[in-house]
Amino acid sequence: MQAKNKLIYSLAALAAFIGIVMLIAGHMRESSIGGPAVSEQQQGATHEESDHESSMPVAAGDKAANFKLEALDGSTVSLDQLKGKVVFLNVWATWCGPCREEMPSMETLYDEFRGNKDFVMLAVSQDTKGKVAVAPYVEKNGYHFQILLDPENKVGEAYDVSGVPETFIIDRQGRIVAHHMGAFDWSRPDVKDALKELLEAKPG
Repeated sequence: MQAKNKLIYSLAALAAFIGIVMLIAGHMRESSIGGPAVSEQQQGATHEESDHESSMPVAAGDKAANFKLEALDGSTVSLDQLKGKVVFLNVWATWCGPCREEMPSMETLYDEFRGNKDFVMLAVSQDTKGKVAVAPYVEKNGYHFQILLDPENKVGEAYDVSGVPETFIIDRQGRIVAHHMGAFDWSRPDVKDALKELLEAKPG
């Protein structure tokens, strides 16, 4: 029975991964949704939607690096404590135009799954000013997903992030099953379907 469950899980994870990759590939053929990039002099690089950046290899199957960060609410969150859950990990910054453009769709996606205790959305801010810069922005826009503060860019370094926004989908086993560079419409039905498949797959 255990072997059967593992097989079902593997097939579901594979299907979900293929679905996410296909929707990203399809999006590459559509017009760009990313807003104008912010100057790198402001704090770092942003990802603009382009075929060159979006066609970078997906880090499928890689073990997601653990991290431990302070959340905006003062709690501490580590990836290890979330094992067994599906994690939507987004790296962003308040000064990043494409980040600001995609975040409403992240809120929509979060609303879809917020009732599922096995789904976690983490938005890791790279703002060097930390809470001072992030708290007013989050409050103004009414975002409810969990915000983590990473002024020292620990997650960016651990995940080899080359710009913002950058998103990783991590399965119940702690593996990266999809990786997207640049802004994206995360409220799309095919994204929700792919995540549902991952959530329906129980830990092996």
